[in-house]
Amino acid sequence: MLVKEVMTRRPDFLDGTASIRQVAEHMRDRNSGFEPLVDQDKIVGVVTDRDIALRAVAEGRGADDPARDIATDPPLYTYEDDTLEDVLSNMQQQRVQRLLVLDSADTKRLTGILTIGDIADHCQDDDLARALVGCTRHYV
Repeated sequence: MLVKEVMTRRPDFLDGTASIRQVAEHMRDRNSGFEPLVDQDKIVGVVTDRDIALRAVAEGRGADDPARDIATDPPLYTYEDDTLEDVLSNMQQQRVQRLLVLDSADTKRLTGILTIGDIADHCQDDDLARALVGCTRHYV
């Protein structure tokens, strides 16, 4: 199965100039813990709820400071035509539960987000299910 078959399409994102407060408000309003930052169609970072806790609050940054300063960089991603088996292996190695999805290596246009939940929702293959469990094991 390919990433494009299970990913969340039309991802929501914020401008690369967004503040930490704007990212937090956006996460609250969307019930999300993951926010891509984009500047002129180029991904400039990804902010997670964990980034806000560890890189903003714990380091005493202000809510109006640029979110880009606390963003995970470089952002981790996969491509639409990658297989889920390869992506799960990558997620396990990177210790993440979600990745940006880009259209191709040539254009690198953001087209979606892939989460462990997206994969689980479509998981009907025993080997894929085992890979999914292995990917989440370190979070227990």
